[in-house]
Amino acid sequence: MATTQTQRLGIFAALALVMAATRIHLSLFHHDIWDASWGVFFLAGFWLRGSARWAFPILMAEAVLVDYLVITNMGISFWSHYCVSAGYWFLIPAYGALWAGGSWLAKHQNGLRLSTLGLAVVALLVSENLCYLISNGAFYWLSHNVPTPRSFGAWFANLGNWYLPFLQTTALYVGLGAVLHVLAVQLNRIAQHSGQAQH
Repeated sequence: MATTQTQRLGIFAALALVMAATRIHLSLFHHDIWDASWGVFFLAGFWLRGSARWAFPILMAEAVLVDYLVITNMGISFWSHYCVSAGYWFLIPAYGALWAGGSWLAKHQNGLRLSTLGLAVVALLVSENLCYLISNGAFYWLSHNVPTPRSFGAWFANLGNWYLPFLQTTALYVGLGAVLHVLAVQLNRIAQHSGQAQH
């Protein structure tokens, strides 16, 4: 929801930094920090709505580059890693669903009101679930690392294994982003009232 290009670039840089730092799992964070990528794409859709043509592809390229660097630094070929398959490229529509959820929220929200909180919960749940179905489904059905024969029953069991951790982690980062958003809005209001009082 940034209004100037400078604000958009600053928000973009901060989100890109958070994603890189948490996705790479460096010893700086003692391997305890959770990947913020899902939350970053949702928040980027919200804060950078209207900038998808440049911001989304750059964040997507960053995610792939970080994965490539992490995997090759382990001495493994990128395409032979367990998590990388033809389904890997479905991260584009999966992350796109998160961006779309954040963008939809930015368009329909009505300031710092309870109704906006309700819309945020709905937008986050729908986009998280869609992202999870796309990414998990693409891995299950397209990865050579999944045992055959495949079945819908086994896929649903696989969905359940990771479902809550992914949703909880994303909700945590989006919640932190929401707190920062509220603080920024309130500080901006205080600054505007101060400026008006001085005139």
